Amino acid sequence: MPDLRLDYPSSYAQWQSYLDSWDMNATTPALPQPIDDKEKYFITGRNIYTTYYNIKNLESRLGKYRIRAPFNGVLTEAMVTEGTLIRSGQQLGEFIQTGTYELQVAISSEFAGFLKVGESVELKNISDAKVYTGKVSRINGKVDQASQTITTVIEVKDDNLKEGMYLTANLDAQKIENAIEINRSLLQNENQLFAVEDGKLILKTIQPVHFSDKKVVVKGLENGTVIIAQSVPGAYEGMIVKTEEQAAQEKANQTETDQSAIK
Repeated sequence: MPDLRLDYPSSYAQWQSYLDSWDMNATTPALPQPIDDKEKYFITGRNIYTTYYNIKNLESRLGKYRIRAPFNGVLTEAMVTEGTLIRSGQQLGEFIQTGTYELQVAISSEFAGFLKVGESVELKNISDAKVYTGKVSRINGKVDQASQTITTVIEVKDDNLKEGMYLTANLDAQKIENAIEINRSLLQNENQLFAVEDGKLILKTIQPVHFSDKKVVVKGLENGTVIIAQSVPGAYEGMIVKTEEQAAQEKANQTETDQSAIK
């Protein structure tokens, strides 16, 4: 700076201002533009340009090794420590955003036309004690060939949720008229169901519409049809059974008969 002030006094002010505004915690700012070629040659002879571009190169390299998360969150897992030699592609840890989570579910491809981004989804925990509301954020454009399902991503925000929790999603995909939901264990031969007529079990042919892990939606049953509520071991067509109403009525009649006999 003393040589610059003596030889090029007209350029001294901009260089002094450049040094005064230097911030050690920020990136190196661009050098002042030389007023004429003499000043440029003077700066070049002092290796200022060479030093400047060496520093910028080091800053560029440093930027490649500094990882910035695109959101606020917490570090849940650290797989390296300070000074560890890192390989290309090595996982360093896990950083999650608290409060906002994503749930991936597989939807049958037959409901592809009913899925819409932004649609509300009801979510429940395993015990059905908590209910959350999410929305469809992304729908995969490819169908899995093995399972014939489409991966759908549901975004849910709740402070009570934690990473790794199991949730069940109820997605309104299609409205089905004249259908009921029953346990899958009640199905016989994949398309039949035991009903009760005249005190006997008979097989009714039905049309399964949608399967879940424990339930199935079926069509084809007439209004008023009495079906069994739970699986009966060894049940067969023609088996004599009683409905709860019939059993309660017979018990009441028997009680009245016994009371009459006592009198």
